[in-house]
Amino acid sequence: MKWTPGGMSKDVEDRRGETGGGSGFGGGRLRLGLGGVLVVLVLSLIFRQNLFQFLETGGAPGIAPSGAPAAATPQEDTLSQFVSFVLDTAQATWARTLSARGVAYQEAHLVLFRDGIESACGFAETATGPFYCPADHKVYIDLGFYQELRDRFGASGDFAQAYVLAHEIGHHIQTLLGTEGMRGGRDNETSVRVELQADCYAGVWGYAANRARMLDAGDLEEGITAAAAVGDDRLQRMATGQVNPESFTHGTSAERTAWFQRGFDSGRIDSCDTFSGSVDIGR
Repeated sequence: MKWTPGGMSKDVEDRRGETGGGSGFGGGRLRLGLGGVLVVLVLSLIFRQNLFQFLETGGAPGIAPSGAPAAATPQEDTLSQFVSFVLDTAQATWARTLSARGVAYQEAHLVLFRDGIESACGFAETATGPFYCPADHKVYIDLGFYQELRDRFGASGDFAQAYVLAHEIGHHIQTLLGTEGMRGGRDNETSVRVELQADCYAGVWGYAANRARMLDAGDLEEGITAAAAVGDDRLQRMATGQVNPESFTHGTSAERTAWFQRGFDSGRIDSCDTFSGSVDIGR
């Protein structure tokens, strides 16, 4: 991607110098990231039970500051500036898009953390992966995840990294439009439709970034590779060598890439209706 390092967004909270306090959890529901989804999928298959249903949280949030700023390598500094850039461009895109629909955009915040952190949706560790918390309108990312994305999931490149953040911002758009609430009773098919719509929304931002001449040759392929890398079928096959469609929560690799591509090709939010009765998600 074409971007110029320098400066941090006002919507970025750098909390890499903090440690999560106690065992308290905030109200709401903890959204598992890519690493967390893999762990829970493995356990669900082993115990033949949908363990995602037990991931409700409740209680009081708390943060225990470490008292010292986080030490960051030059590579981390560059990466934090990059995700800050992606955040600002994504939010500018959605502010224009929602304004055209008569919806006022409310900015999300991006929280950078290490190891573990309290959120309004509960305590999260690095293994949880990036996640969006609808209770506080914040995206949480441990930048170390991007190395895992490259080394473990085989998705490298800056646009692969941008896709992950754009997907989480897609969940913020769902919260503003009321779609996130459709996740409701943790019905797996509904969860898949929510996740695929967030992939499509990531593609809508990609369309705008491409129109603004921010993309380089090969960037789209990086995004598609990242979407395919985190399909439920691929994650299950990596974990157990088997695939159990009944436990899918995010969609297959083919579905995730198709909906990301759909948003990228159209650039329209209306193309991301994964809830239409005519939409087949492979069930």
